[in-house]
Amino acid sequence: MKLKKLGNNVTLIKLDTCEVLFSYETPVAALRYSDHEYLKTDLFWSVTTSRHINQWLQGVEAQTVSQDDLYKMAGGDA
Repeated sequence: MKLKKLGNNVTLIKLDTCEVLFSYETPVAALRYSDHEYLKTDLFWSVTTSRHINQWLQGVEAQTVSQDDLYKMAGGDA
């Protein structure tokens, strides 16, 4: 696992199968390596978290997935 701080309260972790974007302490978006699919949470957390997601995606279309799926990708419990 590789941890990279992207800014205030936004962090990216790189795992063997994916990259997961965290806003504060919550996984909110991901890049799945197997199909190069970008994913984002189906929940609205805050304006700041939405900005974190949009800045990371940089205009790339992302599939909306459940928050539970992102927790699992990050290695946590839903």
